Amino acid sequence: RVLSLELNKDRDVERLHGSGINTLDIEPVEGRYMLSGGSDGVIVLYDLENLSRKPNYTCKALCSVGRNHPDVHRFSVETVQWYPHDTGMFTSSSFDKTLKIWDTNTLQPADVFHFEGTVYSHHMSPVATKHCLIAVGTKSPKVKLCDLKSGSCSHILQGHRQEVLAVSWSPRHEYVLATASADSRVKLWDVRRASGCLSTLDQHNGEKSKASSEAANTAHNGRVNGLCYTSDGLYLLTIGTDDRMRLWNSSTGENTLVNYGKVCNESRKGVKFTISYGCNPEFAFLPCGSTIAVYTIFTGELVTMLRGHYNTVDCCVFQPNFQ
Repeated sequence: RVLSLELNKDRDVERLHGSGINTLDIEPVEGRYMLSGGSDGVIVLYDLENLSRKPNYTCKALCSVGRNHPDVHRFSVETVQWYPHDTGMFTSSSFDKTLKIWDTNTLQPADVFHFEGTVYSHHMSPVATKHCLIAVGTKSPKVKLCDLKSGSCSHILQGHRQEVLAVSWSPRHEYVLATASADSRVKLWDVRRASGCLSTLDQHNGEKSKASSEAANTAHNGRVNGLCYTSDGLYLLTIGTDDRMRLWNSSTGENTLVNYGKVCNESRKGVKFTISYGCNPEFAFLPCGSTIAVYTIFTGELVTMLRGHYNTVDCCVFQPNFQ
């Protein structure tokens, strides 16, 4: 099914955004509602379900936080995410240095977290039952963990040297977090540990730097601006401004050395890419200019380019229910 993906001729999405769309998220409960965040601060909520049962239909926008909403983000929304356990709540973060927790029914913010710098990325664990921490990557090298229960920033993870462009919780271990930074490094953390950092991924698997310390380990030769775990959490895919994509064994931290060739990466901020769910083998979907490049993640083969947009693609999301 994935190999024959093409632009849908009978489904469309109502157009409410007047400027670029940076981020999308489909809720994991029913796979029915989708959020989008725009570069003008607007957030839109769509119903993807075809209730009319007609073959041709448009996914309706149910509601939006528009420019005239009193609590709209002042600048570009970089990440939107549904609360993983129910659709009554969602989160958004923005270049206006805030992370907002929204009540879906009233479209009012239940909480707002403020940061010193631009917020590039945030993520809530899809599997956590024992904590309610939101990981936040900002212009600061410190990774912030905001606790939904207490409404405050509970921990800070220190170790990166430059801004943190992407964060992602493991879908397998609820206390494990991956972070990617402009300092060329990807770090894995156990947020229960005082020292925090479990490992810093090394593209050379220790070959080059036997003499030097872990501090020298780099994942890419450039800014690392994208992270994505496979759905089972066993592997982590990273991309960097060195036009490379790397697949890592997430338990050993080893670079699997899959060669994807030159991978298009024109983004100066975080890249929102995704991996298929429940396919064999799994595929990575990566925005590339005005197309989406589709790679087989374990062989590195560029399978196809999905065409249809007329301008730069900023993000993509995979609907697992229908692949």
